[in-house]
Amino acid sequence: MKVLVLGGTRFVGRVFVEHALARGHQVTTFNRGRTGQDVPGTEAVRGDRENATHLRELVTGREWDWVVDTSGYVPKVVGDAARLLSDRAGAYVFFSTVSVYPAWPAEPVSEESPVYECAPDASGTAEDEATWTAAQYGAYKAGCERAVVDAFNGRVTVLRPGVILGPQENVGRLTWWLRRIERGGRVLAPGDATKPIQPVDIRDLAAFTLQCLEKRTAGTFNVVAPQGQATFGQMLEACVAETGSGAELTWVDDDFLIDHQVRQWTEIPLWRTPPGTWSVNTTRAAPAGLTCRPIDDTVRGTYGWLSKSGDPAAYDRQAHHGLSQEKERELLEIWDHR
Repeated sequence: MKVLVLGGTRFVGRVFVEHALARGHQVTTFNRGRTGQDVPGTEAVRGDRENATHLRELVTGREWDWVVDTSGYVPKVVGDAARLLSDRAGAYVFFSTVSVYPAWPAEPVSEESPVYECAPDASGTAEDEATWTAAQYGAYKAGCERAVVDAFNGRVTVLRPGVILGPQENVGRLTWWLRRIERGGRVLAPGDATKPIQPVDIRDLAAFTLQCLEKRTAGTFNVVAPQGQATFGQMLEACVAETGSGAELTWVDDDFLIDHQVRQWTEIPLWRTPPGTWSVNTTRAAPAGLTCRPIDDTVRGTYGWLSKSGDPAAYDRQAHHGLSQEKERELLEIWDHR
Protein backbone atom coordinates (compact mmCIF):
# COMPACT_ATOMS: atom_id res chain seq x y z
CA MET A 1 0.00 0.00 0.00
CA LYS A 2 1.04 3.61 -0.55
CA VAL A 3 1.05 5.85 2.52
CA LEU A 4 1.41 9.63 2.81
CA VAL A 5 2.61 10.79 6.21
CA LEU A 6 2.23 14.47 7.04
CA GLY A 7 5.28 14.83 9.28
CA GLY A 8 7.32 11.69 9.65
CA THR A 9 10.72 12.75 10.95
CA ARG A 10 10.31 12.87 14.74
CA PHE A 11 8.78 10.76 17.49
CA VAL A 12 5.21 9.71 16.57
CA GLY A 13 5.56 10.25 12.83
CA ARG A 14 9.01 8.73 12.63
CA VAL A 15 8.14 5.55 14.51
CA PHE A 16 4.99 5.10 12.44
CA VAL A 17 7.03 5.46 9.23
CA GLU A 18 9.52 2.87 10.46
CA HIS A 19 6.70 0.43 11.23
CA ALA A 20 4.99 1.02 7.88
CA LEU A 21 8.22 0.42 5.96
CA ALA A 22 8.90 -2.74 7.97
CA ARG A 23 5.50 -4.08 6.88
CA GLY A 24 6.36 -3.49 3.24
CA HIS A 25 4.34 -0.34 2.57
CA GLN A 26 5.55 2.48 0.33
CA VAL A 27 5.84 5.71 2.31
CA THR A 28 5.90 9.34 1.20
CA THR A 29 6.62 11.95 3.87
CA PHE A 30 5.72 15.61 3.56
CA ASN A 31 7.45 18.07 5.89
CA ARG A 32 9.72 21.10 6.00
CA GLY A 33 12.84 19.10 6.84
CA ARG A 34 13.63 21.22 9.88
CA THR A 35 13.03 19.01 12.91
CA GLY A 36 14.52 15.63 12.06
CA GLN A 37 16.17 13.37 9.53
CA ASP A 38 14.20 11.47 6.91
CA VAL A 39 13.73 7.77 7.54
CA PRO A 40 15.75 5.83 4.94
CA GLY A 41 13.48 4.21 2.37
CA THR A 42 10.89 6.97 2.19
CA GLU A 43 10.07 9.36 -0.61
CA ALA A 44 10.69 12.66 1.17
CA VAL A 45 8.81 15.66 -0.23
CA ARG A 46 9.75 19.03 1.20
CA GLY A 47 7.06 21.59 1.83
CA ASP A 48 5.01 23.51 4.37
CA ARG A 49 1.43 22.33 4.88
CA GLU A 50 0.44 25.95 5.53
CA ASN A 51 1.50 26.82 1.97
CA ALA A 52 -1.17 26.08 -0.67
CA THR A 53 1.39 25.98 -3.49
CA HIS A 54 3.44 23.35 -1.65
CA LEU A 55 0.34 21.22 -1.13
CA ARG A 56 -0.58 21.39 -4.82
CA GLU A 57 2.94 20.38 -5.76
CA LEU A 58 2.67 17.44 -3.36
CA VAL A 59 -0.45 15.98 -4.94
CA THR A 60 0.59 16.55 -8.56
CA GLY A 61 1.04 13.13 -10.12
CA ARG A 62 0.67 11.26 -6.83
CA GLU A 63 -2.02 9.16 -5.17
CA TRP A 64 -2.05 7.15 -1.95
CA ASP A 65 -4.14 4.52 -0.24
CA TRP A 66 -3.79 6.21 3.15
CA VAL A 67 -2.98 9.60 4.63
CA VAL A 68 -1.59 9.63 8.17
CA ASP A 69 -1.54 13.08 9.76
CA THR A 70 0.84 13.30 12.71
CA SER A 71 1.44 17.05 12.53
CA GLY A 72 -1.96 18.74 12.44
CA TYR A 73 -2.62 21.47 15.01
CA VAL A 74 -4.61 24.26 13.32
CA PRO A 75 -8.12 23.40 12.07
CA LYS A 76 -8.04 25.54 8.90
CA VAL A 77 -4.62 24.22 7.92
CA VAL A 78 -5.71 20.63 8.52
CA GLY A 79 -8.95 21.13 6.60
CA ASP A 80 -7.22 22.72 3.61
CA ALA A 81 -4.89 19.73 3.29
CA ALA A 82 -7.67 17.18 3.82
CA ARG A 83 -9.84 18.72 1.09
CA LEU A 84 -6.95 18.67 -1.36
CA LEU A 85 -6.17 15.06 -0.51
CA SER A 86 -9.77 13.85 -0.44
CA ASP A 87 -9.66 12.57 -4.02
CA ARG A 88 -6.06 11.39 -3.77
CA ALA A 89 -6.36 8.80 -1.00
CA GLY A 90 -8.87 6.30 0.34
CA ALA A 91 -8.47 6.79 4.09
CA TYR A 92 -7.31 9.48 6.50
CA VAL A 93 -5.93 8.95 10.01
CA PHE A 94 -5.70 11.98 12.25
CA PHE A 95 -3.61 11.92 15.41
CA SER A 96 -5.55 13.90 18.00
CA THR A 97 -5.33 13.79 21.81
CA VAL A 98 -7.34 13.12 24.98
CA SER A 99 -6.93 16.86 25.59
CA VAL A 100 -9.98 17.38 23.34
CA TYR A 101 -12.12 16.52 26.38
CA PRO A 102 -12.73 19.62 28.57
CA ALA A 103 -13.37 17.28 31.52
CA TRP A 104 -9.88 15.77 31.30
CA PRO A 105 -7.90 15.47 33.55
CA ALA A 106 -10.37 16.46 36.27
CA GLU A 107 -12.74 13.59 35.47
CA PRO A 108 -12.65 10.16 33.81
CA VAL A 109 -13.43 10.29 30.08
CA SER A 110 -14.52 8.01 27.27
CA GLU A 111 -15.07 8.54 23.55
CA GLU A 112 -18.63 9.55 24.44
CA SER A 113 -17.48 12.47 26.61
CA PRO A 114 -18.10 15.99 25.23
CA VAL A 115 -15.23 17.61 23.36
CA TYR A 116 -14.32 21.27 23.02
CA GLU A 117 -16.32 23.44 20.66
CA CYS A 118 -14.01 24.77 17.97
CA ALA A 119 -14.81 25.74 14.40
CA PRO A 120 -13.25 23.54 11.70
CA ASP A 121 -11.92 26.66 10.00
CA ALA A 122 -10.28 28.24 13.06
CA SER A 123 -7.03 29.75 11.87
CA GLY A 124 -3.57 30.25 13.26
CA THR A 125 -0.10 28.80 12.90
CA ALA A 126 1.48 25.66 14.28
CA GLU A 127 4.57 27.67 15.19
CA ASP A 128 2.71 28.85 18.31
CA GLU A 129 1.72 25.36 19.46
CA ALA A 130 4.47 25.02 22.07
CA THR A 131 3.13 28.09 23.92
CA TRP A 132 -0.58 27.22 23.85
CA THR A 133 -2.47 26.53 27.05
CA ALA A 134 -3.80 23.01 27.50
CA ALA A 135 -7.32 24.26 26.77
CA GLN A 136 -6.28 25.96 23.53
CA TYR A 137 -4.33 22.91 22.42
CA GLY A 138 -7.30 20.65 23.12
CA ALA A 139 -9.81 22.97 21.47
CA TYR A 140 -7.74 23.30 18.31
CA LYS A 141 -7.28 19.54 18.10
CA ALA A 142 -11.08 19.14 18.39
CA GLY A 143 -11.46 21.64 15.56
CA CYS A 144 -8.94 19.67 13.50
CA GLU A 145 -10.97 16.50 13.99
CA ARG A 146 -14.07 18.28 12.65
CA ALA A 147 -12.12 19.67 9.72
CA VAL A 148 -10.96 16.21 8.67
CA VAL A 149 -14.42 14.67 8.97
CA ASP A 150 -15.99 17.55 7.03
CA ALA A 151 -13.38 17.60 4.29
CA PHE A 152 -12.40 14.03 3.58
CA ASN A 153 -14.50 11.98 1.21
CA GLY A 154 -13.58 8.59 2.59
CA ARG A 155 -12.83 6.66 5.72
CA VAL A 156 -11.62 8.72 8.67
CA THR A 157 -9.96 7.32 11.79
CA VAL A 158 -9.37 9.69 14.69
CA LEU A 159 -6.88 8.51 17.31
CA ARG A 160 -6.85 10.21 20.71
CA PRO A 161 -3.72 9.12 22.56
CA GLY A 162 -3.01 10.04 26.13
CA VAL A 163 0.63 10.15 27.18
CA ILE A 164 2.91 8.60 24.56
CA LEU A 165 6.24 7.18 25.74
CA GLY A 166 8.94 5.02 24.22
CA PRO A 167 11.91 5.26 21.86
CA GLN A 168 12.27 8.59 20.04
CA GLU A 169 10.31 10.49 22.72
CA ASN A 170 11.22 14.16 22.40
CA VAL A 171 8.88 15.76 24.94
CA GLY A 172 11.07 15.08 27.99
CA ARG A 173 8.91 12.86 30.18
CA LEU A 174 10.27 9.32 30.51
CA THR A 175 13.56 10.50 29.03
CA TRP A 176 13.89 13.00 31.89
CA TRP A 177 13.20 10.33 34.49
CA LEU A 178 15.77 8.00 32.95
CA ARG A 179 18.47 10.65 32.88
CA ARG A 180 17.68 11.73 36.44
CA ILE A 181 17.71 8.19 37.82
CA GLU A 182 20.82 7.40 35.81
CA ARG A 183 22.68 10.01 37.94
CA GLY A 184 21.85 7.98 41.04
CA GLY A 185 21.53 9.16 44.62
CA ARG A 186 18.25 9.99 46.31
CA VAL A 187 15.49 10.66 43.81
CA LEU A 188 12.31 12.50 44.75
CA ALA A 189 9.44 10.27 43.65
CA PRO A 190 6.02 11.94 43.63
CA GLY A 191 2.89 10.84 45.44
CA ASP A 192 1.82 7.23 45.74
CA ALA A 193 3.96 4.47 44.20
CA THR A 194 0.85 2.35 43.66
CA LYS A 195 -0.96 5.01 41.60
CA PRO A 196 -2.08 3.50 38.27
CA ILE A 197 -0.82 5.10 35.07
CA GLN A 198 -1.85 4.64 31.42
CA PRO A 199 0.93 5.71 29.05
CA VAL A 200 0.90 4.08 25.63
CA ASP A 201 4.14 2.95 24.01
CA ILE A 202 4.72 4.64 20.66
CA ARG A 203 5.43 1.25 19.09
CA ASP A 204 2.02 -0.02 20.18
CA LEU A 205 0.35 3.16 18.90
CA ALA A 206 2.08 2.73 15.52
CA ALA A 207 1.07 -0.93 15.30
CA PHE A 208 -2.55 -0.09 16.14
CA THR A 209 -2.61 2.66 13.52
CA LEU A 210 -1.41 0.25 10.85
CA GLN A 211 -3.95 -2.34 11.96
CA CYS A 212 -6.78 0.18 11.64
CA LEU A 213 -5.67 1.00 8.10
CA GLU A 214 -5.03 -2.55 6.98
CA LYS A 215 -8.37 -3.76 8.39
CA ARG A 216 -10.24 -0.65 7.19
CA THR A 217 -11.28 0.27 10.73
CA ALA A 218 -12.80 3.74 10.90
CA GLY A 219 -14.01 5.64 13.94
CA THR A 220 -12.69 7.46 16.98
CA PHE A 221 -10.50 5.75 19.56
CA ASN A 222 -8.86 6.69 22.81
CA VAL A 223 -5.42 5.11 22.64
CA VAL A 224 -4.03 4.50 26.12
CA ALA A 225 -2.87 1.48 28.07
CA PRO A 226 -5.64 -0.33 29.97
CA GLN A 227 -6.27 0.73 33.53
CA GLY A 228 -4.40 -1.39 36.04
CA GLN A 229 -1.58 -2.39 33.69
CA ALA A 230 1.11 -0.23 35.32
CA THR A 231 1.82 1.99 38.31
CA PHE A 232 4.07 5.01 38.78
CA GLY A 233 6.19 2.95 41.13
CA GLN A 234 6.66 0.17 38.57
CA MET A 235 7.80 2.72 36.00
CA LEU A 236 10.39 4.32 38.28
CA GLU A 237 11.62 0.98 39.64
CA ALA A 238 12.09 -0.15 36.04
CA CYS A 239 14.16 3.00 35.44
CA VAL A 240 16.36 2.14 38.44
CA ALA A 241 16.82 -1.43 37.25
CA GLU A 242 17.47 -0.50 33.63
CA THR A 243 20.02 2.22 34.36
CA GLY A 244 21.77 0.15 37.00
CA SER A 245 22.35 3.34 38.98
CA GLY A 246 21.28 2.08 42.38
CA ALA A 247 19.22 5.25 42.81
CA GLU A 248 17.11 5.43 45.97
CA LEU A 249 13.50 6.46 45.40
CA THR A 250 12.08 8.65 48.16
CA TRP A 251 8.30 8.86 47.85
CA VAL A 252 6.95 12.28 48.84
CA ASP A 253 3.26 13.01 49.51
CA ASP A 254 1.14 14.82 46.94
CA ASP A 255 0.01 17.44 49.45
CA PHE A 256 3.60 18.27 50.39
CA LEU A 257 4.54 18.86 46.75
CA ILE A 258 1.44 20.97 46.15
CA ASP A 259 2.13 23.03 49.28
CA HIS A 260 5.64 23.73 47.96
CA GLN A 261 4.34 24.93 44.57
CA VAL A 262 5.79 22.12 42.49
CA ARG A 263 4.26 22.33 39.01
CA GLN A 264 2.29 19.24 38.19
CA TRP A 265 2.84 17.37 34.91
CA THR A 266 5.92 19.35 33.90
CA GLU A 267 8.27 20.16 36.79
CA ILE A 268 7.84 16.55 37.88
CA PRO A 269 7.02 14.81 34.60
CA LEU A 270 3.92 12.61 34.55
CA TRP A 271 2.91 13.53 38.12
CA ARG A 272 -0.62 14.87 38.30
CA THR A 273 -3.22 14.66 41.05
CA PRO A 274 -6.63 15.20 39.33
CA PRO A 275 -8.53 11.90 39.43
CA GLY A 276 -9.20 11.70 35.70
CA THR A 277 -5.55 11.89 34.63
CA TRP A 278 -5.15 8.14 34.42
CA SER A 279 -8.85 7.25 34.05
CA VAL A 280 -9.24 7.24 30.28
CA ASN A 281 -11.60 4.57 28.97
CA THR A 282 -10.04 2.38 26.28
CA THR A 283 -12.68 -0.32 25.87
CA ARG A 284 -13.34 0.75 22.27
CA ALA A 285 -9.72 0.43 21.11
CA ALA A 286 -9.03 -2.93 22.72
CA PRO A 287 -11.59 -4.89 20.61
CA ALA A 288 -10.26 -3.05 17.53
CA GLY A 289 -6.84 -4.56 18.14
CA LEU A 290 -4.91 -2.29 20.50
CA THR A 291 -2.43 -4.25 22.61
CA CYS A 292 -0.07 -2.60 25.07
CA ARG A 293 3.26 -3.93 26.29
CA PRO A 294 4.35 -3.86 29.95
CA ILE A 295 5.84 -0.62 31.24
CA ASP A 296 9.17 -2.41 31.81
CA ASP A 297 9.43 -2.97 28.06
CA THR A 298 8.77 0.71 27.38
CA VAL A 299 11.46 1.75 29.85
CA ARG A 300 13.92 -0.79 28.42
CA GLY A 301 13.29 0.30 24.83
CA THR A 302 13.57 4.00 25.68
CA TYR A 303 16.79 3.64 27.64
CA GLY A 304 18.30 1.45 24.95
CA TRP A 305 17.53 4.12 22.38
CA LEU A 306 18.88 6.90 24.61
CA SER A 307 22.07 4.96 25.29
CA LYS A 308 22.64 4.42 21.59
CA SER A 309 21.50 7.76 20.18
CA GLY A 310 22.13 10.26 22.97
CA ASP A 311 19.58 12.83 24.08
CA PRO A 312 16.52 13.42 21.87
CA ALA A 313 16.44 16.14 19.26
CA ALA A 314 15.64 19.59 20.59
CA TYR A 315 11.95 20.41 20.98
CA ASP A 316 10.41 23.48 22.61
CA ARG A 317 8.40 21.50 25.17
CA GLN A 318 11.53 19.86 26.63
CA ALA A 319 12.35 23.07 28.47
CA HIS A 320 9.08 22.80 30.39
CA HIS A 321 9.93 19.42 31.93
CA GLY A 322 12.08 18.48 34.87
CA LEU A 323 12.89 19.38 38.46
CA SER A 324 16.20 21.16 39.00
CA GLN A 325 18.82 19.39 41.10
CA GLU A 326 18.85 22.28 43.56
CA LYS A 327 15.10 22.29 44.08
CA GLU A 328 14.98 18.51 44.40
CA ARG A 329 17.67 18.63 47.10
CA GLU A 330 15.84 21.41 48.96
CA LEU A 331 12.53 19.56 48.84
CA LEU A 332 14.08 16.35 50.13
CA GLU A 333 15.74 18.22 53.00
CA ILE A 334 12.44 19.83 53.99
CA TRP A 335 10.67 16.46 53.64
CA ASP A 336 13.23 14.82 55.95
CA HIS A 337 12.66 17.46 58.64
CA ARG A 338 8.92 17.97 58.22
